[in-house]
Amino acid sequence: MADSMNSPLALELPLSREALASLRAGDACTLSGAMYTLRDAGHMRLLDELHERGCLPYDLEGATIFYAGPTPPAAGRPFGAVGPTTASRMDFAAPELHRAGIAATVGKGVRNQAVIDACVETSSVYFVATGGAAALLAQRVESGEVVAYDDLGTEALRRIVVRDFPVFVGVDVKGSCIYDLE
Repeated sequence: MADSMNSPLALELPLSREALASLRAGDACTLSGAMYTLRDAGHMRLLDELHERGCLPYDLEGATIFYAGPTPPAAGRPFGAVGPTTASRMDFAAPELHRAGIAATVGKGVRNQAVIDACVETSSVYFVATGGAAALLAQRVESGEVVAYDDLGTEALRRIVVRDFPVFVGVDVKGSCIYDLE
């Protein structure tokens, strides 16, 4: 685990499986690069497309999905606010998406055992972002564009570019969970 006296681990997106293997539950990290926002309704559509195609669409192989529904632009930023959604709402889709190639997810709260098992099986991770800090997190977003499902509004699939986006490792590739640490 990263020592709280040390700087967070700076990670570049997309994440390599080697970088993911070095992370431990509880590590403080910052993410920089492109990730994708997606919520409940978008996950259902993405699963439908995965089933139809047999692979992830939209260059999502190796990507990080942030469970968030950004608000409209404000204060000269791409979004006024962009905070994490409760991750367990996406537990129905996460294992299959990890097996299809998603490298990491970002949300808030605990995950079910099927998601933890999928992280171990696929050498993927779940990152925890701080809830209630959506306006602050929006300051870490440099750009954003809709990729698919525009009709879903805030639940559309968006590609966002972040710089020094703060997270903690919630579930690591060994299945250790931040909520179980003492």
